[in-house]
Amino acid sequence: MDLQGLGYSISIVSVLFLGVVAWPGPADPDWHAWAVGLGVVTSVLGMLVRFISHRRDRHDLHRVERKAEQP
Repeated sequence: MDLQGLGYSISIVSVLFLGVVAWPGPADPDWHAWAVGLGVVTSVLGMLVRFISHRRDRHDLHRVERKAEQP
């Protein structure tokens, strides 16, 4: 895992911790739990998509570099 991947992993763990802390209590409306849950899920999915995009960009760059090195 590269440094950017480590950063995304740390961010995902951070979002999970924040979600645990923000989880509503029994007296709170049900929609609060849905809002926190959807916020955590969409944040994690966004970070995963950005990481996949980063990996694809690196792969494309290496492919172009290899192609440029060939006579």
